[in-house]
Amino acid sequence: MKRTLLLTVVIVLGIVAPTLRAQQPQENVTRLILLGTAGGPSIKKARAQPSNALVVNGNVYIIDAGNGVSRQMALAGVSARALRAVFITHNHSDHSADYGTLLLRAWSSGLKTPVDTYGPPPLDKMTRSYFEYMNWDIQLRIKDEDFPPLVNLVRVHEIKSEGVIYQDENIKVTAAEVPHGAAKPSYAFRFDTAQRSFVFSGDTSRSENLIKLAKGADVLVHEIVNIHGVDALVRATDPGNEARKRHIIEAHTPIEEVGKVATEAGVKKLVLTHFVPTGLPAFDKPELWIEGVRKYYAGEVIVGEDLLEVR
Repeated sequence: MKRTLLLTVVIVLGIVAPTLRAQQPQENVTRLILLGTAGGPSIKKARAQPSNALVVNGNVYIIDAGNGVSRQMALAGVSARALRAVFITHNHSDHSADYGTLLLRAWSSGLKTPVDTYGPPPLDKMTRSYFEYMNWDIQLRIKDEDFPPLVNLVRVHEIKSEGVIYQDENIKVTAAEVPHGAAKPSYAFRFDTAQRSFVFSGDTSRSENLIKLAKGADVLVHEIVNIHGVDALVRATDPGNEARKRHIIEAHTPIEEVGKVATEAGVKKLVLTHFVPTGLPAFDKPELWIEGVRKYYAGEVIVGEDLLEVR
């Protein structure tokens, strides 16, 4: 009887133990989570606005902060208290709308350690203006709930040149300027960790600078536009706006061109994000994105989704 019971316990532990190990917090690893993958400033129900989380040894680094980023972090299980740095590729609202809100809500969720933020000018003015906008709430919580002063936790750095902009014990971040129409300057970022290298294109048309930055990277997270869907997108959001149509076509990277960029950079894995259009069934199909990219890129392709962890 005892032998049978012991055998049963061993079998159960053999089944349960791997599951328990998988559920334990993972340290000394690098994780990439796509928080939001929609492109453009209009309101969408299909996807959240652009944002990514890179978690390295338990430290959280956010790349872009579109609307709803803090909510997406919560849904993905990414701790706001572990926020270490925020990187804004450019100041279009779909990439920066919740930059200030992210800092405020992280602080409201128990953040007590400094956060470095990086982005093009006028990031410093944007930060100070947001803190002034929410000053009533901030000051009341400092006085009434014993919160530490938020302004003392945020260290703003405006990016004014290319090259290495940040480095700590987990990552080295390099910035390269990329073309994005009249939105200047716009940057792509490369994150090198002990395990992997990740490049985020930001918003860009085809860029030789980006190809150089991404040379040999493990993962390239690249924006993408289906040119054939632009007319339908403009009709659905702002009929007759030819300037908007021109911007979308000229300032972003078409499907086939994304494949060429990935091949020329020699990246191991291509992750598609910032989909334009988003939410139009005729054009927003995974197979369309993959087929176009596959014409010029033979490596692994992932069609990004909100809250997808890229492994």
